[in-house]
Amino acid sequence: MAGNLLDNACKWAKSGVKVSVRREDGGRRPFVTLVIDDDGAGLPPEDREAALARGSRLDESKPGSGLGLSIVVELARIYGGGLTLEASELGGLSARLRLPAAGD
Repeated sequence: MAGNLLDNACKWAKSGVKVSVRREDGGRRPFVTLVIDDDGAGLPPEDREAALARGSRLDESKPGSGLGLSIVVELARIYGGGLTLEASELGGLSARLRLPAAGD
């Protein structure tokens, strides 16, 4: 999952990608949140959900199958987590992968 998100960020970034990870208290269960930001063109809010759909390619100027993000979404769901896309503080896109933390 992280590899796919990093590949996408590097593919679309102008010059920089920022990665951060933090553990969060999720009530009954702690979560780990991986955030990958890039400084590319980003995606308008109305296109973000479509970008997560299987086979969706909103911009075909770069190589890809349109399957990567949908696979990340499905795997995250299987593990009890999720993936969201937001505007990045770097100016591009921020992918936020949230997964249950391993037991202590």
